[in-house]
Amino acid sequence: MKRGKVIALSISREKGVPKENVSQVKVIENYGIEGDAHAGSWHRQVSFLDVYTLEWMKDLIGRPLAYGELAENVTTDLDLSQVKVGDKIIAGECLFEVTQIGKKCHHGCAIFERVGKCEMRNRGVFTKVIKGGIIKVGDIIELIKGRKDEAK
Repeated sequence: MKRGKVIALSISREKGVPKENVSQVKVIENYGIEGDAHAGSWHRQVSFLDVYTLEWMKDLIGRPLAYGELAENVTTDLDLSQVKVGDKIIAGECLFEVTQIGKKCHHGCAIFERVGKCEMRNRGVFTKVIKGGIIKVGDIIELIKGRKDEAK
């Protein structure tokens, strides 16, 4: 099991825009983060991105990125480069199942337009909520490797 910390939490009321940082979020089982545009009955309820991707992007575009600027919900210092679909993530009181790595960016995305690149399409980790609760900045985040039926 790998461990890290929740560095930032970010939400937005609409899709395709940078998210605003908050100190804690309420996560609803099978739905997502309360008040976030990506919440709903689908497979990308909560997104995760690591600080290493943000550092890589900083070098690529020549400026630092704010937490949530790539529309991620949870920014962590846990290296997510080895995460696979079916792995579990524990953050605060919550349990998530990884459902997708990366995504297709839609045309005209405000983030891509402003930043010029967006690594959510290659490095973003998307999850569905298995167990809801509260996540706070500074909470421990853990990665549990394995198939869907291994870590309950």
